[in-house]
Amino acid sequence: MDHDFWHGRWESGRIGFHESEPNPLLLTHFPALCVPENGRVFIPLCGKTLDIGWLLSKGYRVAGVELSELAIRQLFEQLGVEPEISDLGNLKRYSADRIDIFVGDVFDLGQAALGPVDAVFDRAAFVALPQSMRADYAPHIADISANAPQLLVTFEYDQSRLDGPPFAIPGDEVTMRYKDRYTISRLATGEVAGGFKGIAATETVWLLTPRRGP
Repeated sequence: MDHDFWHGRWESGRIGFHESEPNPLLLTHFPALCVPENGRVFIPLCGKTLDIGWLLSKGYRVAGVELSELAIRQLFEQLGVEPEISDLGNLKRYSADRIDIFVGDVFDLGQAALGPVDAVFDRAAFVALPQSMRADYAPHIADISANAPQLLVTFEYDQSRLDGPPFAIPGDEVTMRYKDRYTISRLATGEVAGGFKGIAATETVWLLTPRRGP
């Protein structure tokens, strides 16, 4: 992960990936995760997403990890919450009632620090990483979440016409990265309104259900 690239995006305000409302795929497909009442949802590379406020408003607990400390300060400001901040080696933890956000590299976050989670919503992390890093990322998230079910969002478009992120990820790669841990279901695919810089793109949401037994 190119830390300087992402820090630069946040510091210059070039955050077109930040959505101005909770993600509609989360709102539509969240029930498929079967998160228990007061369950804890993990959002990797969360930024200051409004998905967090939506989950909190529904009575869930939220954990996240984000490289940019600026993004997390802005997140707590928009929530109107004063966090407690603690150092955890290479990470910082911003905590308040029902929310824990870890600041630093997602690969530095272990299961012990993260704690139990009931589900993962990955809208912005898998698609933000180049292919070589996705090979390490997928099992890492499965490990630290103890194979919790996931909603995973991916995009497909002509990668030769536009550099990521977000990167184009075909369904075959989703299968390759996650098949050993999860049963994979495609829940929905639709056109990205306006595409990416005028290039046609589709968006798919996947349900990853942990495999049971051998």
